[in-house]
Parts: sequence; C-alpha cells; structure tokens
Amino acid sequence: MEDHSLEKKYSKLIIAVSIIIPVVVAILFGVKLKDLGFNVEPLSFLPPIYATTNGITAIVLVLAVMAIKKGNRKLHERLMTFAIALSLAFLVMYVAYHMTSDSTKFGDLNHDGILDTAESAKIGSLRLVYFIILITHILLSVAIIPLVLITYVRALSERFDRHRKIAKITFPIWLYVAVTGVIVFLMISPYYA
Repeated sequence: MEDHSLEKKYSKLIIAVSIIIPVVVAILFGVKLKDLGFNVEPLSFLPPIYATTNGITAIVLVLAVMAIKKGNRKLHERLMTFAIALSLAFLVMYVAYHMTSDSTKFGDLNHDGILDTAESAKIGSLRLVYFIILITHILLSVAIIPLVLITYVRALSERFDRHRKIAKITFPIWLYVAVTGVIVFLMISPYYA
C-alpha cells in the first residue's frame, strides 16, 4: 500500500503543476521584456536550438521504449529522466525566445510582420496545414504535462502495471509533440526576420 500512497501524495502536485505551467507560459508568452523597459537583444538564435532539443527528445523517447522492451529498466529510467529534462530545457528556451522576440507570421516572406494578400496567395493552403500542426502541437503539449508526471510517479512508486497502462497513452502523444515541434520550426523558419 506504500506505493499507492506515493501516487496519492503527488496527485495534488501533478494537478497544480499541470495547471500552473500552461498558465505561466501563456502569460509569459504575452510579456515582452523590451515593453517592460529591459534593454535585451532578441534571442533569435534559440529556435533552432529548441527545435533540435525537440528532435533529440523524440529520439530519446524511442530509445527509452526500445530499452524497456529489451528489459533494460535502468537505461529506460535514465532516458526517460533525460527526456523530461530536455522538455524542461525546451520550455525555458521557448519562453525566453518569445519574451525577447516578436512573433513570426507564417507566410510573411518580406518579414514586415504583415501577411499581405500576395503573400497569403503564395503560401496558399500550406498555411492551413501549418496551423493544424501547430494547434494540435500546442494542445497536446498542454495535455502531455499531467500524463508524463503521472507516468513518472507510477514508475517511481513501482506500480509498473499502472505505469505501463498510462505509458501506452503518454508515449505516442509525447512523441507527437516532440516531432511536431521540429516540423513547426522547419515550416516557420523561412519567415524569421
């Protein structure tokens, strides 16, 4: 019964973190340090780094699943902890970038911050594809927070039957978020100023 109490102990924390992270990110996403009087340069070097971090996360997740399927639990644990650390690093870089840089409009070929009729016509339906990928990426990145935390706590509490059940849901969603993070970057990168 000790294992179950560990899950119970962390349940309120998981709920709190699952709410606080998206709310804080949403608030910080709208805060521009220059508008607050800080003289900071845009951290325009970050998007390729955090996109790479997403790509590495995807690889680490696949390696972690391969490790557990081969019975290497210790390697699986280390890889999953590393994947969580990578996701946290991504989050910090993502927020830092958006607090120091203006948003980029998909299709803004001349980098003036305005998507005019000609640019919109040139990009066509690819803009819709981009937004579908982006919106599902964002929504699932919020949903993945409690899933990862619950999955992790179940492993820590050695409730492996319950861990496996939720991991079968968590893994594909987390992998989708990591892969689409890279795709979103590749699609929008030509429009960075």
